[in-house]
Amino acid sequence: MQSIPHIKAVLFDLDGVLYIGKQLIPGALSAVAQLRKAGIAVRFVTNTSTLSLNSLQQKLNDLGFNTVPEEIMSAPQATIQYLKKQSNPVCKLLLAEDVKKDFACFDQSATAANYVVIGDIGDQWSYELLNEVFHCLVNGAQLIAIHKNRFWQTETGLQMDIGAFVTGLEYASNTQAMLMGKPSRHFFNQVVDTLRMKPSDIVMVGDDIDADVGGAQDAGLHGILVKTGKYRETYTRLSAIEPDAIIQSVADLPTLLGCLSIQTH
Repeated sequence: MQSIPHIKAVLFDLDGVLYIGKQLIPGALSAVAQLRKAGIAVRFVTNTSTLSLNSLQQKLNDLGFNTVPEEIMSAPQATIQYLKKQSNPVCKLLLAEDVKKDFACFDQSATAANYVVIGDIGDQWSYELLNEVFHCLVNGAQLIAIHKNRFWQTETGLQMDIGAFVTGLEYASNTQAMLMGKPSRHFFNQVVDTLRMKPSDIVMVGDDIDADVGGAQDAGLHGILVKTGKYRETYTRLSAIEPDAIIQSVADLPTLLGCLSIQTH
């Protein structure tokens, strides 16, 4: 197995890397614990837009990861940081109810918004809703996409993600969405800034060759692809992105990073 030594921090994607749904990936807890023991900083970074920061931390802790809020960076949190810097933002929020709690500080309007924030809303999509958003956009609202993922891995298989809806709205309204989550360089830069490290000292571990690996490499980080979650060999083979390493699962990460001496038994 190839080695990537001298790493000071690891960014973990969540769903598909550490767990799938409510099921832990075998060896995930041990891998994170070994890195912590080796003095490597860990961060949990995700495009998930269905959970508030509090719920996200609770889920990670219920699974055994013992996180603190400062170790978590989600695309919704990046969006909130951006909106707080704007002048009098009025938002139309296409978000799950739980994550809307974190946006309660912003004024909201269904029809007179100057920012439309799109995240995961499951089967709430309808032609009527798409048309509401379309009218906001042609009237000058800024389209903000929590992410533009094509698909994601569920406990019952791959499922279409919000990327197609965002792209359709961009096309219809002749506008470009501001992308908040991975693979946005802005997102990775925010995480790097909190770590106060050089990008080359940090590695991103994910199951999405585009958003995780490609996005990290574009921001100057290393990118490791795991063969769990949404990983598909054919999709990877056709991609122009070359991961710094490909491993079977996150359980192999400590070995790759040279943390053998502190492995637990």
